[in-house]
Amino acid sequence: MAAAEAIARRTLRDSRTRTLSFALLFLFGAAAQGATYRSAYPTLEDRLRLARSFGSNEAVRLLYGVPHDLLTVGGWMSWRLGAIPIFAGLWGVLAAVRALRAEEESGRMELVLANPVARGTVFRAALAGIAAGALIVWLGLFVGILAGRASAGGSAYLALAIMSPVPVFVGVGALACQLAPTRRMATTIGSGALVAALVLRMVADTSSAGWLRWLTPLGWAEELRPFTGAQPLVLLLPAAASVLLLVASAWLARRRDIGDGLLSARESAPPRLHLLSSPTALALRTLTGGVIAWLIGIAATAVLMGVVSNSVASGLSESVQRQLEKLGAAATSASGYLGFAFLFFVLALSLFACFQLGAMREEEADQRLETLLALPVRRARWFAERLLLIAGLAGTLALAAGVFAWAGAVSQGVDLSFGRMVEAGANCLPLTVLFLGLGALALALAPRAGPAIAYAIVGVAFLWETIGGVANAPRWTLDLSPFHHVGLVPAEPFQATGALVMVAIGAVAALAATWAFDRRDLVAG
Repeated sequence: MAAAEAIARRTLRDSRTRTLSFALLFLFGAAAQGATYRSAYPTLEDRLRLARSFGSNEAVRLLYGVPHDLLTVGGWMSWRLGAIPIFAGLWGVLAAVRALRAEEESGRMELVLANPVARGTVFRAALAGIAAGALIVWLGLFVGILAGRASAGGSAYLALAIMSPVPVFVGVGALACQLAPTRRMATTIGSGALVAALVLRMVADTSSAGWLRWLTPLGWAEELRPFTGAQPLVLLLPAAASVLLLVASAWLARRRDIGDGLLSARESAPPRLHLLSSPTALALRTLTGGVIAWLIGIAATAVLMGVVSNSVASGLSESVQRQLEKLGAAATSASGYLGFAFLFFVLALSLFACFQLGAMREEEADQRLETLLALPVRRARWFAERLLLIAGLAGTLALAAGVFAWAGAVSQGVDLSFGRMVEAGANCLPLTVLFLGLGALALALAPRAGPAIAYAIVGVAFLWETIGGVANAPRWTLDLSPFHHVGLVPAEPFQATGALVMVAIGAVAALAATWAFDRRDLVAG
């Protein structure tokens, strides 16, 4: 029992940054949806107009699913949070692969099994740690929904519905760990299953083949119908699927060798020497898969925003316009809506920077960095070049957001300048550089808490900008949030002064971080 508890605790601890990040993201997102809906659509007339504008939009259904009731806060949140089950499923896949396959690749699993601990005990203990992390994420989501002033029972059920794909995709990830000989292949298999489930749900929600929704865990989450005719018996489907997947995974785990998989790995392969010329090139090679995933997600979201920009702008009520004006936006046109919407790309890229800082910390904690620095590689150079790489990748994602949003808007006949949309993408970078520098300084001074501090800075700044603006907070307090100094391009001019100040602060913080990192000890674990 003591060994199982220790393994479960270690599993939860290893995933603490990812778990807290998802929990806070879900909490802020849910709370913002409830507060915004109540203040922006206070009357039945406003809500009917919203339902007519959004309810029949096929492009919006791709991301959020089919709306069943847009006249109540509960019905709105049930639909508007419809994209979160996708990210919940991703959390499940990553948690399973990290707790099972990554432990084998690192060699730690062999050390554990060298003690009188059965493989089945290790498997169940790892699942217990994952379950504890899922409970933390559910709690964050529940608190966020409750903050939107939904009923406690309905909030708990909605949070449960949104999280229902998690055990299924934990099972998918666990099964992928038995099939694949490497962590990377296991992640690819699990992510591929998630993408297939998402495609099925999209087809079901945008065509007459609604029955396809019953073939995907993401569709089951939608069929649970929180606040809109609850069907709790649907919970039997994810419960049965997860049990079958986990039982099959446990059975296979007892019958294969440690470090091996049922899918045979190639015994030999031609050497792939690209991007091995320097530590920075190696980092780019290592990060390529994750960056491609970010690029796909940002591109898809940008296209969707461009496609709906004109219909959303024309469907906003006067109360919504007043609320947006408090945030500095005048979304009366497609360009005005996109200027406001790109604030969320600023947030996404800032979180991307935090995620990459977390990857730097992981290299240090797992002692891979110690091996690298045993070579003739200067600590300061590694740290500085890694920050420059992160800034360059963020710039690529930012420009992609502008280009794909322009393509989506033009496909609907919106007259929008390509150059201005590229500028809108570039407008995301100053704030990203600021948060990157501050997060790097936190990482250099407090390595274990650094990534969490970086996420907290971004989250608090964004939350204060949105809630403080709607609540008519004093202007000087709003000025404390860096988001308040971002020009809403393409609707507004680029704010060069604010951008230069943010870049300068970020650069100074990055230089200070590089100096501090060069003079402190590496911290493992």
